[in-house]
Amino acid sequence: MLNALSSLRGLNLQATDGVLGTISDFLLDDATWKVRWMVVDTGGWLIGRTILIHPSAVTSADAEAGAISVALTKAQVEESPDVATDRPISQQLQNAIYGYYGWDPLWGEGMFGGGMYGAMAAITSPVSAPALFGAAAALEAEHDAGGEQSHRVAGDPHLRSFKEVKGYHVEATDGEIGHVADLLVDMTGWHVRYIVVDRSNWWFGQQVLISPAIVKDVDWPRRRVGIDIDRERVKSSPPWSAKQMVDGDYERLLHAYYA
Repeated sequence: MLNALSSLRGLNLQATDGVLGTISDFLLDDATWKVRWMVVDTGGWLIGRTILIHPSAVTSADAEAGAISVALTKAQVEESPDVATDRPISQQLQNAIYGYYGWDPLWGEGMFGGGMYGAMAAITSPVSAPALFGAAAALEAEHDAGGEQSHRVAGDPHLRSFKEVKGYHVEATDGEIGHVADLLVDMTGWHVRYIVVDRSNWWFGQQVLISPAIVKDVDWPRRRVGIDIDRERVKSSPPWSAKQMVDGDYERLLHAYYA
């Protein structure tokens, strides 16, 4: 079953012995289009702490009940590596979290396999995006031997905040067509199956789904997602709405249309 990430934000994260907090964001891996971390605000339980929980810990999810359950105890989470909100998330921190919980960093890799999902490609960017936390501190201006200024991100350059990506402009080969309204995730492996594109600025009230496989680049400074098809192709694609189920018939129609 596919779930919209926006519908999962704000849900309680339920440990085996109580509520850990609320899900405030998701961190995406821009090389695989997978959700790598759930960002959880612990609220009054662990005052001032934000924690990262890997999707492999999820045992059940019920958006209607307002909760996602994980196979963790509150004591485990309390002793987990601290995530400082004033610094970018480094690979070293992620490795420490993986090691502490015993999670597999490669969990869910290869979920696309071959066939219609085998063509998933990494998205590239001319300039790395700020990490979720400490964006101002993450960008350090340096000068090379020629005196030109460059930028680098101290955190993991592949992590992207869902809150950051939502709202990005979507640009076809011949011009802009809308903006990213949501991401639909298959929670079996927590990979992004479809990007929801809102075309209301051009064609009122219409949304369409596109596969991440047709994303050719993401320009993070300009908040723009470039796709490798033209505007007319997107305009004529099968329409979709948030009230509509993405079932097998619709997916066959969509994938036949885009070949």
